[in-house]
Amino acid sequence: MFQARLNRTRSRETARILPSLRALRTASPTLACLLALAWLLSPAPSHAQETYFVTYTHHMEEPGSLELATKTVSGFPRAGNPFFAEAVEIEYGVSAWWTSELYLDGQSTSNESTLFTGWRFENRFRPLMREHWINPVLYFEFEDINSADKALLEVVGHDGIEDFLSRNDRSEKKREAELKLILSSNFKGWNASENFIAEKNLKGDPWEFGYALAVSRPLALLARPDNCRLCRENFALGAELYGGLGDRYSFGFSHTSHYLAPTVSFRMPNGPTFQISPAAGLNHNSHGMLLRFGVSYEFNQFLSGLRRK
Repeated sequence: MFQARLNRTRSRETARILPSLRALRTASPTLACLLALAWLLSPAPSHAQETYFVTYTHHMEEPGSLELATKTVSGFPRAGNPFFAEAVEIEYGVSAWWTSELYLDGQSTSNESTLFTGWRFENRFRPLMREHWINPVLYFEFEDINSADKALLEVVGHDGIEDFLSRNDRSEKKREAELKLILSSNFKGWNASENFIAEKNLKGDPWEFGYALAVSRPLALLARPDNCRLCRENFALGAELYGGLGDRYSFGFSHTSHYLAPTVSFRMPNGPTFQISPAAGLNHNSHGMLLRFGVSYEFNQFLSGLRRK
């Protein structure tokens, strides 16, 4: 009798989550496989926190929760081949003040090849737990990527379109440390975030600098009492501005690239969050256009559910 009840419960959970997994499979086969595995080991999902593609807010992952996501970017350089790059993200809430993430990067360039380009390990620390007018977060990341990486998770130094015109070559290893000061505020439904970035190749290259600024707001602040997927509160609109600030020896805007990008996100109730952002290059060093797309799915109290099983 107990087994029959357990099977009925599992069937109801399967019927609830299956449409979401089908949608994710069409967007990213890699992420769909990871989500299917995580669902077998975790309880009901909750919603992801991040709204932007490049800019970080002060929102941390819930302690004990696991988020799986992809961040993809497509570029269409005039003098080079179109490319599609994807970063698979595994994020875990270690505690209320500490969130840790692992990224796995890869890319495919038309008329060239498809490559795995490396991994990144990041940690974010929130020193002040209570909500303040400005909420600081400290960020540290170690990157082990190669010269073929095109994920564009940030823009620093003199990064520009010229870096994407040569053919795929992963012979050069890039082991880099990245620091960020994240400042973020919430006010009457609005979020405003500012990131200041410093990155250094551990081989001895100078420090490179960059920035990312963003604002966003959901279309409605109050949720409707009925079950509604396309309600206004499930949508958020925003915009990002990000780019490089040169390096230690040539700090400033000279020979740097910059992008302005509207963002749209949709959080499906009891399902994934979808994001899209077309980015326009603001000078001749930038790509004319980048198209970003993201899918994320969060599993509440992942390890607790694993222990129960």
